[in-house]
Amino acid sequence: MRAGPSKSTIGVVAVSAIGLALAAFALEQLDYRHAARSLSTEAYLFVVATAFAGLGGLVGWRLTRGRAAPEGFERNDAAIKSLGLSPRELQVLELVAAGRANKEIARALDVSPNTVKTHLSNLYRKLEAQRRTEAVDAARRLRLIP
Repeated sequence: MRAGPSKSTIGVVAVSAIGLALAAFALEQLDYRHAARSLSTEAYLFVVATAFAGLGGLVGWRLTRGRAAPEGFERNDAAIKSLGLSPRELQVLELVAAGRANKEIARALDVSPNTVKTHLSNLYRKLEAQRRTEAVDAARRLRLIP
């Protein structure tokens, strides 16, 4: 027996749909007022830019909330030991998982970008990964990082 969506999921979808419909209606009204020349181009652009900036902030907040270490997260020290990961490699791995570029990692750890590349190369070999995303995915599966 397959369960359907929960009531809370249906509620979120309904509220989102209503919100999007209202936003589309407001945008159409704004566009009409601009086309009818009762609203200046500058005011039109300001309102649209502000709305999209607010929407972008809301979406970003919704997508990134709860990205801190999950409550109850316990690092798998046995896996770290068996893989032979150094504390510095673990730091690099955490910064990679946070979306940092090599130069940013180098600045944060006060090392050269070439040193970061060496650590990444070692991490790829130890985690049997070809790229950053694979390494982060493997590290999360092994509970090396939250």
